[in-house]
Amino acid sequence: MSRRFKPLTYSLMHLTVAIAVAYALTRSWQAALAIGLVEPLVQTIAYTFHERAWDRASKRDTRSTKADSLTYQSYQPARPAA
Repeated sequence: MSRRFKPLTYSLMHLTVAIAVAYALTRSWQAALAIGLVEPLVQTIAYTFHERAWDRASKRDTRSTKADSLTYQSYQPARPAA
């Protein structure tokens, strides 16, 4: 099976699981379908904010690591005269 189908099959699996869990909890197909269709949309939006937060945190870590290494590299103790 081609790798390009992986996102599609994962989405279908996610949708199926969401609907099945919602039905198991509510015993209502209308509620299960509503929850199953809305939940992936909300999850996608939440994922976007999650990724942005991790990107910002990663950039902060990179900046502080560079600053720390520059500070460490710029300090060279005086060598005793030979």
